[in-house]
Amino acid sequence: MNRQAGSPGAAVLFLLPFAAAFLVFFVGPTFFGLGMSFFDWEMLSGLPPRWVGGGNYLEALQDARFHRSLLVTGLFVFITVPLNLFASLGLAAGVSALPKRQGVYRSLIYLPVLLNITVASLLWRWFYNTKFGLFNKLLQPWGLELPWLTDPALALPSISLMTVWWTSGVSFLILLTAFQQVSPSLYEAAEIDGATGWQKFRFVSLPQIMPVVGFCLLLEVLSSFKVFGQPFLMTGGGPEGATRVAMQYIYETGFSFFRMGYASALSWISFLLIFCVTLLHRIGSGKGRAGK
Repeated sequence: MNRQAGSPGAAVLFLLPFAAAFLVFFVGPTFFGLGMSFFDWEMLSGLPPRWVGGGNYLEALQDARFHRSLLVTGLFVFITVPLNLFASLGLAAGVSALPKRQGVYRSLIYLPVLLNITVASLLWRWFYNTKFGLFNKLLQPWGLELPWLTDPALALPSISLMTVWWTSGVSFLILLTAFQQVSPSLYEAAEIDGATGWQKFRFVSLPQIMPVVGFCLLLEVLSSFKVFGQPFLMTGGGPEGATRVAMQYIYETGFSFFRMGYASALSWISFLLIFCVTLLHRIGSGKGRAGK
């Protein structure tokens, strides 16, 4: 029985369900979407797909609305990633320095991550409501009433703030674990040299956890590039397209205008952009390790 359980055939049998699901739900749709990107296919027209070669990709290069959605996505990444990383790093440093009850604070900070995107978005849409939202109620004593989601200049930063609250718990937990792995002897040596709390963080903790900070940075950038649910549920891409990110534009192209071929081409362009970001991070990390 033991020999049978450890045989290659048994291993293949155990892997078969996962492999089948991977092929059916990931590999198959991926290559189907790649093939579809070379066709002009209006799904509800009743007409068969028409081969256009690279026509969809050429159209994307001239599509001003797609370019603007990429710009909005880039702005979202530029605003959200630093805020998320600094918030996660600060919270992780603060909680790791606590002598007790770390579990309570860890649970409270991570709790928003457990919320469904729909619940979190609708909750913050109520917070941002101009007339009876929580934030404007808090600002009433100062005579302020901000159009959080209805002003093109404020809508995207408001969604970024909500995203930081909703997602920072992931990086926080990773960074907290990294802080706890730093050897106590390093802190003891720093105390003997008369280092302050900030100096211990700057010259002991931070250098030790920098690889983990880089990993969290990559996670934040990739997840921010793929943002969809928050702007879709909170503003619908408005006002005036100020929050229409690339994923929402692709979704509307495919499922509102039913141009599945063109939407597939846009999806692959977005994938290539994300892949390039990952590759640049990989190259930068490799050079950093080589420099050490």
